[in-house]
Amino acid sequence: MKNLYSILEVAKGASQQDIKSAYRKLAKKHHPDANPGDTKVEEKFKEISAAYQILGDEKLRARYDRGEIDESGHEKMSGFRSGRTASAGFGGGAEDIFSEIFGNFRGGGFRGRVPEKGRDRKFAIEIDFTQSALGDKRRLTMGDGGRTLDVAIPAGVTDGQQIRLKGQGEPGVAGGPAGDILINVSVKPHGFFRREGKNVLVELPISLPEAVLGATVKVPTVDGTVNLKVPPGSNTGTTLRLKGKGIGGPGKEGRGDQLVKLKVVLPDKQDKELQDWVTKWSKKHDYDARSKLKAN
Repeated sequence: MKNLYSILEVAKGASQQDIKSAYRKLAKKHHPDANPGDTKVEEKFKEISAAYQILGDEKLRARYDRGEIDESGHEKMSGFRSGRTASAGFGGGAEDIFSEIFGNFRGGGFRGRVPEKGRDRKFAIEIDFTQSALGDKRRLTMGDGGRTLDVAIPAGVTDGQQIRLKGQGEPGVAGGPAGDILINVSVKPHGFFRREGKNVLVELPISLPEAVLGATVKVPTVDGTVNLKVPPGSNTGTTLRLKGKGIGGPGKEGRGDQLVKLKVVLPDKQDKELQDWVTKWSKKHDYDARSKLKAN
């Protein structure tokens, strides 16, 4: 292992405050949270933290400088001399020696190691438009012994949004907190629903008689089909509102609305009777359908 002073990039005669400042600077630069997925940086962070555990403690630093412990915090065995027992060399029995040496180790690291947050685990899920509007549940298989986790997908989640489940990731190190689960959500496009903020937009085709005379028609919503009253004289572009049939939200935010934009549709096949009637009607009721496009 490298010399601890070189790891922290300080001189051997540096003050405790200099060592502390150097550690903070390096730890911030190499922290895993600032460099997700970079294993080399993660190892560097561990190396920096281990070095500071010794040099940041005046007593341990003094022992390290005297050569009594090595860079890992282990007792050096050079004190044993031929013909001497372990108890004579350390002022106690063998039990005390191994207690001193191995008592400093817990979970693979020496006592006092900086607690580290566990790794985050990442998942990607795809949901449909209705699930994103109303919320849903999804069961994830973690892959660690078949553990499953039921995830609540919040109402109103957007395409590309990330859901964070705190403390559900990898266990922490040296008493540190567990990592999180990060779920990237993608929402499948819908055939006719479109989202605008918390509102759902849908274009609804209506027939010529329905537009002229008015009618009650069925319209799809994220909750299912509902009846909608089309007023007489409705035109293409007329927008009707269905209160509370839009996108959900957290807590007491409430739901948005569904906006139904009407589109008058003529029959697919030309109708001679309709043409004759319109020809006769237009002679007495001619109007300019593009008057709003004219410049002022």
